[in-house]
Amino acid sequence: MSGAADAVSRRIENAYLGTTAGWGFAVRNIMVDGRHETDVDTLKAMIAVDKGNPILGVSPSDVQARIEKLPWVKKARVERRLPDTLYVQIEERKPVALWQKQKRLVLIDGDGVVLTDRNLVRWKDLVIVVGDEAPMKAAELMAMLKAEPTILERVEGATLVSGRRWDLTLKSGAEVKLPENDLGVALRRLAMNHEEDSILDRDVLSIDVREEGRITLRAKPGAAQDFNTNLNAHITPAAGKPI
Repeated sequence: MSGAADAVSRRIENAYLGTTAGWGFAVRNIMVDGRHETDVDTLKAMIAVDKGNPILGVSPSDVQARIEKLPWVKKARVERRLPDTLYVQIEERKPVALWQKQKRLVLIDGDGVVLTDRNLVRWKDLVIVVGDEAPMKAAELMAMLKAEPTILERVEGATLVSGRRWDLTLKSGAEVKLPENDLGVALRRLAMNHEEDSILDRDVLSIDVREEGRITLRAKPGAAQDFNTNLNAHITPAAGKPI
């Protein structure tokens, strides 16, 4: 009996929707705001509404849930604007870095969501992060690097060490060892030192800022030189004990 009742209910509902569509309450326009990277055809498939469908038969919450499954979509809002318009507003995710895993690059956002692995040349200037937990921590690192543009413009990659701290790889090939805590303070010290002594442009293998109040340089073979600053920088030849 319950099956028969459901069938009757569906027939009544379909008849009602057909009648309202005949009165003009049918989808004539589908408006989308905020789409930049989301594929148009994929978005249409997720909306799954055709022109002429009864607009009162469209569930905005169901459409929203489907759209928010798309990788580029962070949030969506769907409205029926009677009599004939379905309005969709989406907020897309913002790329923050490229994540390298098993020699493969993918684009990620600040929440660590993988956005795409295609046509990455558009984002070739983003920092490449490495490490299993790097996607979840990349947004914090990038925010602090953006606060120090003189450092950021020289950074090519960043490796998360033991899931706790970062090592930066500069475009010169030098490595910058950052501390686990007070990352912003360490980057500020490094930027100040560079402003005074061009430390980021020196011919070194590594720059260690993990120790508070001290910056240690490891020079390339034959490039060790005396280097004194108000931050008490110290140069260690490459042949010495590794840092």
